[in-house]
Amino acid sequence: MAALVLGTSAAVCITGCAGDKYHESTGEGIDDTAITARVKSALSGDNMYKYPDVHVTTFKGTVQLSGFVDDRGARSHAVDLAKNCAGVKDVADNIAIK
Repeated sequence: MAALVLGTSAAVCITGCAGDKYHESTGEGIDDTAITARVKSALSGDNMYKYPDVHVTTFKGTVQLSGFVDDRGARSHAVDLAKNCAGVKDVADNIAIK
């Protein structure tokens, strides 16, 4: 009985931090937090456009941009800024034009 409990506990400890298709591993979560911060920094530091209504989330290296901008140029530029940030695998553009 003790071996069964110990074996089950070990399996939970080993797989407890693993990710799958729908859940991030601990490491992926840390990486995604850093990617989100880099994209937000790139957007806020841009001299060409302002992005007060654009929201950034990251899941497994894919950045989702959502919210609103004034024109297509701002939207396209926001996507380009995000794509050029370290760690970004893909960008999902869900930005709407006001």
